[in-house]
Amino acid sequence: MYIMKVILRLWGDGVQEMFERTARLIGTEAVIRLQNAHVAVFGLGGVGGAVAEALCRAGVGALSLFDGDNIAESNLNRQIFATTDTIGMKKVYAAEKRLCSINPDIKLNLYDVFYTPENSNEFDFSHYDYIVDAVDMVTAKIELVLRANEAGVPIISSMGTGNKMDATAFEVSDIFKTSVCPLARVMRKEIKDRGIKKLKVVYSKEEPKLPLQTDDKRTPASISFVPNAAGLILAGEVVKDIID
Repeated sequence: MYIMKVILRLWGDGVQEMFERTARLIGTEAVIRLQNAHVAVFGLGGVGGAVAEALCRAGVGALSLFDGDNIAESNLNRQIFATTDTIGMKKVYAAEKRLCSINPDIKLNLYDVFYTPENSNEFDFSHYDYIVDAVDMVTAKIELVLRANEAGVPIISSMGTGNKMDATAFEVSDIFKTSVCPLARVMRKEIKDRGIKKLKVVYSKEEPKLPLQTDDKRTPASISFVPNAAGLILAGEVVKDIID
C-alpha cells in the first residue's frame, strides 16, 4: 500500500513561512491539500521543467519525475534545470538538486527513463493524484492518456510549443475543441480512435514558423519564454484542479 508522507510544517498559527503568501491567496486548507498531493510529471524539458518547478513552489508535496535524457548545452536557451553547472547531468538529478534547494521537504520519486508504450506496464498510475504529459513522442503521449484514463486519474497534456514565438497565444481547452496546432490534430484523431472522449490540453493557435536554418528540419526551433509559459499554465491548471 502506498503511503503519502505528510510534509506540511506549521508556522506559528499558520502554514510554513515559505507558503504564507500562497495561503493568503488560496487559504490554509488548500495549501494542506497541495502538500498531500502527488503529481507525476512526464518530461523535464522546456515545458515539463517549468511545470515541476512551479508545482514545487506552489507547495505540492510529492512529485514523480520521468525523463531519461541528459542536460545538453542546447538546452540552456529554454530549460529551467539547464545551467552551465548541470550540462551532462541526468535531467532527473538536475531537477532533484534544484527542487530540493527550493523546498528541502519535498518528496521526489526520480525515474531516469523515457516513458514508452513498451515500458508503460512498469508504472502504477493509481499512486498519482494528477498526471502532466510534457513529452514529445506522440506514441508516449497517447499511452499516457490511455493509462491515466484506465486508472481514473486526471491528466493534462501539452501540445506543440516548438517553432513558436507568441507566449500569449496559449489556451486551455479540450483536445476536441483545438485548432491550428499540428500535434493537437494528430492527437485528436489518435485518441478518438481509441475511445477517449475528452482530454484537457494546453495548446497554441499560433501558426508554427519555419526554422531559418533548414539543414535540420526535424529539430524544432525554440526560445526561452514560449515553452516555459506553457509549463506555467499547465502547473496552474493542476493546482486549481487539486484545490477545487
